Amino acid sequence: MMKLAAALFTCFSTIAVAQSPEVPHKMQFAGMTLTIRDDARREIQQDVDLLTKSPQHVAIKAERAKTYFPLIEKVFEEERVPDDFKYLVLQESALISDAVSTSNAVGFWQFKDFTAIEMGLRVDREVDERMNIVSSSRAAAKYLKKNNIYFNNWLYALQAYQMGAGGVLQSVKDHESGTKHMEITSKTYWYVKKFLAHKVAYEEAVKGPGAVKVITLVNHQKKSMEELAREFALQEDELKSYNKWVRTEYIPGDKPYMVAIPTAGDGKALSEAIASASKTKEQPARVNAKPPDAKNEIVSINGIAAMKALAGETSSAFVTRAGIDLAAFLKSNDISVSEKLIAGNFYYLKKKKTKASVPQHVAQPGENLWTISQQYGVQLRKLQKYNGLTGKSVAAGTVVFLSGKKYTTNPASITEVAEVDASNTFNWSVESEPVVDMITPQPETTSPSPIETEQPVVDSSANLAIDVIPVSHVVAQGETLYSIARKYHLPVMDIAQWNKLKIEEGIKPGQVISLQAPALQVPNPTEIIHQVKTADTLYSVARQYNVTIKELMDWNQKKDFTLAVGENLKILKKQ
Repeated sequence: MMKLAAALFTCFSTIAVAQSPEVPHKMQFAGMTLTIRDDARREIQQDVDLLTKSPQHVAIKAERAKTYFPLIEKVFEEERVPDDFKYLVLQESALISDAVSTSNAVGFWQFKDFTAIEMGLRVDREVDERMNIVSSSRAAAKYLKKNNIYFNNWLYALQAYQMGAGGVLQSVKDHESGTKHMEITSKTYWYVKKFLAHKVAYEEAVKGPGAVKVITLVNHQKKSMEELAREFALQEDELKSYNKWVRTEYIPGDKPYMVAIPTAGDGKALSEAIASASKTKEQPARVNAKPPDAKNEIVSINGIAAMKALAGETSSAFVTRAGIDLAAFLKSNDISVSEKLIAGNFYYLKKKKTKASVPQHVAQPGENLWTISQQYGVQLRKLQKYNGLTGKSVAAGTVVFLSGKKYTTNPASITEVAEVDASNTFNWSVESEPVVDMITPQPETTSPSPIETEQPVVDSSANLAIDVIPVSHVVAQGETLYSIARKYHLPVMDIAQWNKLKIEEGIKPGQVISLQAPALQVPNPTEIIHQVKTADTLYSVARQYNVTIKELMDWNQKKDFTLAVGENLKILKKQ
């Protein structure tokens, strides 16, 4: 077993107390020359003195930097982000992987959950990639590049990391696009001066090799941390301490994950061993290899492991096959021991979540709250709470809220969307007013900043209920596509597609964003083609074009109310 703690102690004991580094009059940053005026220089020097006041703390941070900086530098080189930004991670988290701010920003680069997801990180109960040094550094690089698109100025991209591009656009009149020279004065934003203080304080301290080197392994399949630790002759706790992003006992197999493997010395032998192992895995499987057991196949629904029930299988037999506790299984699936399992249905191996990945669902004939809760991996009691219901029954056509957003009117109004009455006579009409008071969104910060903000920008409209989704939205300062999508409960990619936007280019204050799918015109001037989106129902489409459900069904020769995403619906214009 490697004595990593002992190696660190030996390294720390050799560090001599040094005088605080001096802030220069000129600094190089991201290919720019910064002239530090005396007023700002005094402020930055005060921060440098505070940062280097304790030699022991400097030594600890410097050792973490020597361990992790090589990985960050490699990512930044691949993403074409200036190497100087690596000092930002010291400012954000001191390279503590599970650091949590007062505003619930998490990880090395202090991302909030919604920004992390927007930047492609997985954040749930199994995995939190904000604590993965490689994944989070790549997300930080992409976020910085996204900000730099606005300004063509890396210093303002740095400022936007904290306050959002919208905040910079409002506070800085002259963006100095493409400039190679800038002045730092007392009026320069505090976050930028704080960053420069970290760069001055640690630039010399982080040079040279560290006592611990981290090698990265690309893991392609589900594997336990215990098994992985055994492969590399590590203590399991030691491996976990460098991979706190794994929140269970297993690394999931849904996609490749970068696993950090700590080693003493230069790590060359371990790197060669990992490379060799990777080549071995790339060899073709043997012809006589045993095929996987299809009946025990486990899938992920809403980030939760689930397994299909076999014909005639009881709960006891299911849990024996799955290797889980019976009481926990029954509670996780909101069923009793006397209830029969439905062959072919998926049942969860762990507790369902409190929210789904989509905001709502329109109940179909034969569905109830339990079947919907199983379909989306949401706890039944949460669905009942969100929708003001006590039982499992729900009428066909009812809008069922899945993501913790309560409606603000009488629940009975929801069932009026489209229902079959007791005599089985369908109400084909479409009333224009009222429909249903839609959703009250959770309060959120308009700033897209992934980090904790000392001076938060608050959206004054965040607490207002949304009665009806408007046709368009005017972008306010600090808003992102993600925050607008959350506000109106629309998919981000749909909004981007409707407005022909590129995610990496972002949006700007004052920009008008359409919140509805454009109708596709066909050569016949009296006919419109509507392409079905994820949240569309026959009712919502009928309302959008001021036609009736019966007309939609007649025009498209539909025999039931189901719609498929991507399906084209023909709508005839009324003369």
